[in-house]
Amino acid sequence: MSEQREAPAMRNAVDFAVVGDNILDIADFAIEKYEFTSGTTLSDEVREEAVKRVRDALWEMVTAFRNRRKEWRKRLFDAADEVVRDSVKGS
Repeated sequence: MSEQREAPAMRNAVDFAVVGDNILDIADFAIEKYEFTSGTTLSDEVREEAVKRVRDALWEMVTAFRNRRKEWRKRLFDAADEVVRDSVKGS
């Protein structure tokens, strides 16, 4: 009989440090796009607030993604368990 072992660690498909950098790049791009299309220049205070709000909104999306990833990971292990049980019954 084989030893019971812990489920393998799954590598992160996403480097969240890179995501954080990209979020700031996206915020800057969105602000510059707004300024270009509206023909206005935002004050430093308005720009700062916009960056903060974009960052918060995008991090919410990242958090939701991480939660969905955890759910999918659980489903993968549950499916594997079921297939093993069915395979053992069938042999």
